[in-house]
Amino acid sequence: MKIICIGRNYADHIKELDSAKPTEPVIFLKPDTSILLKKQPFFIPEFSNDVHHEVELLVRINKIGKHIDQKFAHKYYDEIGLGIDFTARDLQAKLKKEGLPWEKAKAFDGAAVVGNFLKKEDFDDINDIDFSLKRNDKIVQKSNSMLMMWKIDALIEYVSKYFTLKIGDIIFTGTPAGVGSVKANDILTGFIGKTEMFSIKVK
Repeated sequence: MKIICIGRNYADHIKELDSAKPTEPVIFLKPDTSILLKKQPFFIPEFSNDVHHEVELLVRINKIGKHIDQKFAHKYYDEIGLGIDFTARDLQAKLKKEGLPWEKAKAFDGAAVVGNFLKKEDFDDINDIDFSLKRNDKIVQKSNSMLMMWKIDALIEYVSKYFTLKIGDIIFTGTPAGVGSVKANDILTGFIGKTEMFSIKVK
């Protein structure tokens, strides 16, 4: 399985990082080794002094597809989840300045939290999903999927032009504003609506 991540998909997050607004989805990958094992804490890597949390809605692919038309994209997933794209922001800034890929800052071991999933039919509208992240019981990120620049089905169409989607692949759909540094002993808890999707400790 592969993890396909979308960058710069919320205008407020683009603004907070002073990034350029893209004209098409920004894609990067994480290896399966980046998935944080269930019930394990997240360890801040020794190569970064500024690791940020980025909460994101997730989509798990349930059938093989290539060159998927947007109008058929809904047939390729039946679950929506929540996770964190951990980012070594200081390292990412250095790599971006040098015009280099982001993987060292985004794809290191433990950098992908994959929480629980909910059935798609549990939602009235997948383009109207509230989600949030609490750090130590304080909400630090909160948004709704309607604010995505590219919605889920559009992302599946776009991504499948370049990569064959396979069963079990996970798409991280982008993070809203509110990203920030994590510290040892932080507790990060993610929610879709009022349903807790994950809770992890930082060490």
